[in-house]
Amino acid sequence: MITIGHLPPSAKLVFKVLETSEGLTQKDIIEQTKLPPRTVRFAIKRLKSNSLLTERLSFMDARQSLYSLVDYSRPVVMA
Repeated sequence: MITIGHLPPSAKLVFKVLETSEGLTQKDIIEQTKLPPRTVRFAIKRLKSNSLLTERLSFMDARQSLYSLVDYSRPVVMA
């Protein structure tokens, strides 16, 4: 079971966005969440440090990274 209750609200929001859309750039996440770029960078850093997020280079533009959730096939607990 994955628990994300200890994460800040911004990281929870990014997590929820990535649950519905896979392989988003940081710009895509900013547009969908309406969060400031610095806040999104912080949220991505927190999710990566908790091993909940993977990062890979975009084949379309190697300057950009694509972010996806790690597939644990376990239920997520928000508490």
